[in-house]
Amino acid sequence: SFHPCVRYKKWESDQILSFVPPDGNFRLMSYHIGSGSMAAIPVYVRHSLNWVGGTQGRLDITVGPKQTMGRPVEQVKIEIPMHKSVLNCTLTPSQGKYSFDPVSKVLVWEVGKIDQTKLPNIRGSVNLVTGATPEDTNPSISVQFAISQLAVSGLKVNRLDMYGEKYKPFKGVKYLTKAGRFQVRM
Repeated sequence: SFHPCVRYKKWESDQILSFVPPDGNFRLMSYHIGSGSMAAIPVYVRHSLNWVGGTQGRLDITVGPKQTMGRPVEQVKIEIPMHKSVLNCTLTPSQGKYSFDPVSKVLVWEVGKIDQTKLPNIRGSVNLVTGATPEDTNPSISVQFAISQLAVSGLKVNRLDMYGEKYKPFKGVKYLTKAGRFQVRM
């Protein structure tokens, strides 16, 4: 979507983004990548949840970058809504911190910035309430992340021309890739 200052007819006819900027900070345009596009997701999640006993399971999750053009992956956060029969989780993260809310049954792992030399991992045990069976306990994993100066959509700014200004503007474009609704099924 475009800010109201954009001359939309110019965009439709010539694919040139022409606008008169308003005072102060503003967002010129926003866009999202649909599921039908071929943009590569720049983060991967390896996961396993194996049930070793009647009510105990082993959880192991590793998250890492892929195709980030050397850019660091930051603000990584993993959320897992666990099944209602999960009693507690005893986990050890190699990076960041985790919390498990026994009321809402949500496991949150705040990883932060991914160190490419040692990939973040969290592992440990998941316990079910007595009498529960491990069927239907494979949740989906929600992943949030941000990558500065990277546009996975391939959108690029070729040049910026300014008219009617006497000063020389700072030349540069700020790209930011953020995860929208990125889920991994276990």
